[in-house]
Amino acid sequence: MELLWTFLGAVVGLALGAAGCFFWLRKLESQNLHSAEVRAKELIGQAERNAENILKESELKAKDEFFKKREEFNREAEQVRNEQRDQERRLEKKEDLLEQQTETLLKKEKHLQHTEKKLHERREHLEAKVKEAESLVQAEMQKLHEITGLSRDEAERLLLERLDRQLADEVASRIQKNEEQIKSVSEEKARRILATAIHRYAADHTADTTVSTVDIPSDDMKGRIIGREGRNIRTFEKATGVDVIVDDTPGVVIVSAFDNVRREIARISLSKLIQDGRIHPSRIEEVVKESTEEMDRNIMEIGRGAVMEANVGPVHDKLVQLLGRLRFRTSYSQNVLNHSLEVAYLTGLMADELGLDGRLARRCGLLHDVGKAADHEMEGGHPKIGAELAKRYGETSKEVLHAIVGHHDDVTVDHIYTVLVAAADAISAARPGARRETLEKYVKRLEELEALAQGFPGIEHAYAIQAGRELRVIANAHVLSDSEALKTCREIAKAIEQQLNYPGEIKVTVVRETRSVEFAR
Repeated sequence: MELLWTFLGAVVGLALGAAGCFFWLRKLESQNLHSAEVRAKELIGQAERNAENILKESELKAKDEFFKKREEFNREAEQVRNEQRDQERRLEKKEDLLEQQTETLLKKEKHLQHTEKKLHERREHLEAKVKEAESLVQAEMQKLHEITGLSRDEAERLLLERLDRQLADEVASRIQKNEEQIKSVSEEKARRILATAIHRYAADHTADTTVSTVDIPSDDMKGRIIGREGRNIRTFEKATGVDVIVDDTPGVVIVSAFDNVRREIARISLSKLIQDGRIHPSRIEEVVKESTEEMDRNIMEIGRGAVMEANVGPVHDKLVQLLGRLRFRTSYSQNVLNHSLEVAYLTGLMADELGLDGRLARRCGLLHDVGKAADHEMEGGHPKIGAELAKRYGETSKEVLHAIVGHHDDVTVDHIYTVLVAAADAISAARPGARRETLEKYVKRLEELEALAQGFPGIEHAYAIQAGRELRVIANAHVLSDSEALKTCREIAKAIEQQLNYPGEIKVTVVRETRSVEFAR
């Protein structure tokens, strides 16, 4: 029973609690609803105030933007008005300038009219003077004809002859004066350029000979070189194309040949045979073949070295081989490859001094004597042969080809590089110790020089002096006048340039004198 009452009490308590909670929740909900209504009213009021503020700010911004636009418009309008005023001022200045120019042109026109009038008057005056002079000349000629008794044609002939003599003397004097002036200036510049080139490049000179010596360990080796009944030496000479001289000179064997390539191959082969010790015909042929192949490789290396040293750009392998062969070619005992390198350097230096292409100039100088490597195999002079070979092996530069064919004045000189190559060639050949000349050739050159000068009319004697560097010519004073002597001197110099080959330059001096001899008894 107590449990029942306890349960009922609990149920009643729960019911009362639930009713209390319900009423409390209703009250709380009512309060929250009231608070929400109040909050909503506040938010609406705040939104209305914000809207008013935004509206006011928008109105203010609009007013500011309006004022800014109005100020900007005013500024632009003011700028346009200023530009208009500037244009008006410029137009006014142009109008003033045009008015001044118009006034100036009017003044010049009046001045020209006045000048034209004066010129017309002067022309009429001069025409009158000319007519008067012509009449006076006619009168004087008539008087002269009456006095001298000469006809008009004879008088004209005498006058023309006199004028010819006067003009000839005047022309000769002017030619001499201009030539002296041009010669002094050109010689000074040429000497400076040549001196600079020679000073900046110095080369050693060695004279090549036609024999080579091969050292042997003992004189017993001479017998082995000769072989039984001379078989070894005959086989060696046949294979190499040289002469082997085995004489009483101790410790050496001499190899002789005019072809330096063959002589070098023979020297290398003989050195290898002596070092090897096996000397018999089959071994000789084998060693000569090896030496020939080695020589071909050496020639290519020498050619490539020359091309690189001269810095002339790519060159065809055939031309490189020909350049290498020039190492074993001499001209008046001067090594042709060394000479070609020297000419290349000198030509390049002179071209640089003149503001030309130095690399092209060096190429012209390096290849100018390339024909000497094959002149014994082909017909013609080495300039023509060299030009043909260069053109055949891909050389397309007109300057290079013309320098090769024309460096000895065999053709008309059309390029400045040809002149530079010819000058460098003469410098290289004229260096002391560069070349050796036989007495016979020296005397022949002097005789040709004197004979050429004596072939001109009015020349009595000609003497080559200063080792052929100067030609002294004696002219007949009764045959040649001063002007004619000057002309003859120039013609002799040109004839020497065209007909003779010589290193450096030759001075030509024509001496004309009149001698009167009487005896007092």
